[in-house]
Amino acid sequence: MERKLLFGERMLHGDGNTPFNAIIPFRLRGNFTESAVHNALAGVQKKHPWLKARVGIDERDCPWFLVDGTPRPIPVEILPRRSEDDWLTESRRQWTVPFDTANGPLLRLSWIRDEQFSDMILTIHHCLCDGGSAMTILAEFLTLLENPAAEIGLEDPVKGIADIVPAAVLNHPAKKIKAKLTGGLIRTALRVIPVKKRPFDRGEDYLLHWKWERACSSALIQACKEAGVTVNTALCTALLLAFREVRGEKAFNKVSCPVDIRRLAPEIRPDHIFAFGMMFVVSAGKNRSFIENARAIQADVDRKSLKLNPYATVMAMEEAHAAMADFTDLLRYGKSSNDCMFSNLGRIPIRSEYGSFVLETIFSPSVIGPLGNTTTMVTSTYGGQMDFSFIGSEGYLPKRDAVAIRETLTRLLTEELLQTEPVPA
Repeated sequence: MERKLLFGERMLHGDGNTPFNAIIPFRLRGNFTESAVHNALAGVQKKHPWLKARVGIDERDCPWFLVDGTPRPIPVEILPRRSEDDWLTESRRQWTVPFDTANGPLLRLSWIRDEQFSDMILTIHHCLCDGGSAMTILAEFLTLLENPAAEIGLEDPVKGIADIVPAAVLNHPAKKIKAKLTGGLIRTALRVIPVKKRPFDRGEDYLLHWKWERACSSALIQACKEAGVTVNTALCTALLLAFREVRGEKAFNKVSCPVDIRRLAPEIRPDHIFAFGMMFVVSAGKNRSFIENARAIQADVDRKSLKLNPYATVMAMEEAHAAMADFTDLLRYGKSSNDCMFSNLGRIPIRSEYGSFVLETIFSPSVIGPLGNTTTMVTSTYGGQMDFSFIGSEGYLPKRDAVAIRETLTRLLTEELLQTEPVPA
């Protein structure tokens, strides 16, 4: 089985040697054996063909997912658990460890354990899957860890663009012409944009993590409903205003927000291993209150969401492969124009009770790569608690500023939206 990487996947794959890793940490309490862990991973790998894949490069320098011969099992590294924060240290380490993409697989597990708790980290090459896919893998792993005989099905994987874009769209003459023209414009624009290939010292990478208690998380959800905005919009608003307050003139007043393509392209099922996404950018207005900004941003998000067209986007990007080097150079060497990328996974619908063990918590994922500004905030909600991961690099956003932004964001949400005292970060 083989499949050429789509444009977005190819961008994330890069040269195949540089890490671009997504980190999914979670905590279990209870007992299970090493063989049970290996068997559960083998079961997940059996369901999803691309979890067996390696990446091969053809004569035109294009990467392909390849499943051939005897796939290598998903590796497990066992580490002693000495403190509750060991998972943070291991997460940062896993950012930097490249995959052997030529041989695969593109997934591994770190198991930090003591007699009572297991802090586990699934590390996945970002070219293989997004946050939605990662949560699917996690849910299936836990199901099989509890019961090796559980039925999780078999994935009919995405084998190419024809499995994403309906035939009526993919073969429509006008839409094909538009995709070629758009792809051509992208190629031309990327070639003419001047980029000085000066190495940028991004400095030391860091990860800030915090949780909100259930009562505060629930109050925020209720306050957003009463204000007529989504939690995602409220968090975007607070993030923009926090950057403005902390960074002053250095703030760009722009936050980019990834969109789960599955919401717009039903051909991509929830259990598909897939990494392609879209995004839009939001900004805050001046001389507006928090609520006024949140409602204005919500209206902007609603307008932009209606215009998102996953099929046209995928088709156009597939016409732009010839500009891949120019595109990655622009991302790597071009000047940053966004403050931050913000991703909200929302409520994670994975059960907590598993017979001999309990899923204590899921920490929000983190991801870091080589392409430009690394500043990212990821949030998720599990067990009624909102969880935050704030990723950055000293060269783009000094850690002291990131800490101040975290504190300011928390204050804005609690004082402006909840109208209560700030929640301890």
